[in-house]
Amino acid sequence: MGQQEEDNKKLAREMIDALSAANEEWVAAHYAEDVKLWVTGSLPFSGTNDRAGALASMPMVLDLFPEGLAFQVHSMVAEGESVAIEATSSGKTFRGDQYTQEYHFLMRARDGMIIEWKEYMDTEHARKVLVGE
Repeated sequence: MGQQEEDNKKLAREMIDALSAANEEWVAAHYAEDVKLWVTGSLPFSGTNDRAGALASMPMVLDLFPEGLAFQVHSMVAEGESVAIEATSSGKTFRGDQYTQEYHFLMRARDGMIIEWKEYMDTEHARKVLVGE
């Protein structure tokens, strides 16, 4: 594995840590101006966003977990500018329900900035617990 892959894995881990810490400032500082974010499914926060849309919707997602949502990385594989991340999360929702989720994230980075972030998860579980449908 080369230096680019090592640097990108470090950036991916820092991104996951920033999400766990609800560190919006770190996220904003590391999204490239032309970043594209995509979340699977048809949830209120699903779909494609640009930088402005992603940063504007971040408080809505964070508000679902007033005590925070802790992520744990289980594996990462890097090739070139891409990093595949397997992770889980755990936290209590604003309703007091326990929420655990399994994820696959795909991050692409260039020059130390995140240029793409894709999030795959169990949307049926997310809909039941987070949306209440």
